[in-house]
Amino acid sequence: MYRLYFFIMVALLVSCVNKENEAALADIKAYHLELNKQYADRNESPLTEEDFQTFRSLDFYPPNLDYRIKARFELNGYPIPMEFSTTTDRKPIYQKYGTLFFNIDGKDCQLSVFESVDNGKEGTPTESFMFIPFTDLTNGDETYGGGRYMDFEAPTTEEIILDFNKNYNPYCAYNHDYSCTIPPKENNLQVAIKAGVKKSLITQ
Repeated sequence: MYRLYFFIMVALLVSCVNKENEAALADIKAYHLELNKQYADRNESPLTEEDFQTFRSLDFYPPNLDYRIKARFELNGYPIPMEFSTTTDRKPIYQKYGTLFFNIDGKDCQLSVFESVDNGKEGTPTESFMFIPFTDLTNGDETYGGGRYMDFEAPTTEEIILDFNKNYNPYCAYNHDYSCTIPPKENNLQVAIKAGVKKSLITQ
């Protein structure tokens, strides 16, 4: 009887995990679809007119739940506004909102989360936001050399889900008319993040 109960519990647990994974994969695919819609919309897209002639999709890594990980968030209680370097002479002001601690590929890592304190033109889909600009070992090879971004929402718990499948390129990866924040050295990950957006476009 005990053995039967054990197998039933294991089966239920596996079923729950499978459903969670399916939901996570569906969420990632929906995000990629929405990003493609934005880039296909001339009112929102950073793409040049030449790119619009052949654009079909951004080039994504296949969704990979190994890059959807648990992270511990630590709020920065004393944020200090600071200037950031960009791909132009613009110097936007950000403050460090907090830090994320996590393990990926067996390595302990951390990323700083930054909050915009001005509304200058930014090379991302939004202007006033919290985000994570980062680099990793794929930059310049499979992904854009200037790094990638992830949006960030203020968490309500210390533990959050950090999903690298939802990273995207700054707008200047496609159009040099944009001024894009350069990720700070503290956000240079010494691991390869093979998830999210690659550096190229898929064309017809």
